[in-house]
Amino acid sequence: MTIAPTAVDPAEQPQPEDGATLPWADLAVEHFQLLRLAPLPTDRATGARPLRFVQFGYAERHDKAHSLLRMEIQLPGQKVRKEQNHLDIRVDHAERRVRIGSDQGLQLEPLNRGIGRFMLAQAVQWLQRKWSHYQVEGMALPNKDALSEDSRLRRDQFLHGVGIKVEYEDPQHLKGRTVEITVGQLKAAWSNERLQRVEILDAANLLQQADQQLQEKEGQLRERDERVAKYRREDGGLRFTITCLVAFAVFQAGLLIWIATR
Repeated sequence: MTIAPTAVDPAEQPQPEDGATLPWADLAVEHFQLLRLAPLPTDRATGARPLRFVQFGYAERHDKAHSLLRMEIQLPGQKVRKEQNHLDIRVDHAERRVRIGSDQGLQLEPLNRGIGRFMLAQAVQWLQRKWSHYQVEGMALPNKDALSEDSRLRRDQFLHGVGIKVEYEDPQHLKGRTVEITVGQLKAAWSNERLQRVEILDAANLLQQADQQLQEKEGQLRERDERVAKYRREDGGLRFTITCLVAFAVFQAGLLIWIATR
């Protein structure tokens, strides 16, 4: 999947910014793709990591002053908060500056599955096609991510993996912020072992294989049930035979005792 520029309907052109209003604030994702989250060993911090499938959606808009790439991760049968699994990449062409995400940071569910690295990789690829010389804004990092050393190190490692450096204003490493860099310095990479795209034909093939395996299992269960029923019938017959033999033996013994005592 390659995120390619799309034309903008004149009716969707952004209105002039008013205070905190941003262009295309209500834009909904339009293009979708299935992602496979590979099963991974249980993590001490984030818990079990079974096989899962999620939906990646994106939309983009452009005008002379701004560009926007909006990405979302949707979970089947599970609702998340509005600010979760959501990432905006905003480009200001007048200032030649790029803003990645919001002040709240990238909030993901499920955690530690490679989703964040994948979303940022898509953003970097999108930016580097046209705006490699633009400047990526530095921004303050949320303090909640630095409440424990493990979570802080995990966050910093995640940012370093895409080429974003982190600096701290205090020795306790609580007040962190990202360093301004150019778009060309970002890295567009993610772990294919943890997360894979699934094309439509591949998804159809997976469903077909799952249906075949289900039918095979149903056939095996029917055969097992038939064998169990057969064994039960044979067991019932054997029990009846043994009961008859015991009764006959008791009768014979009684008869012999009666004859001997006469």
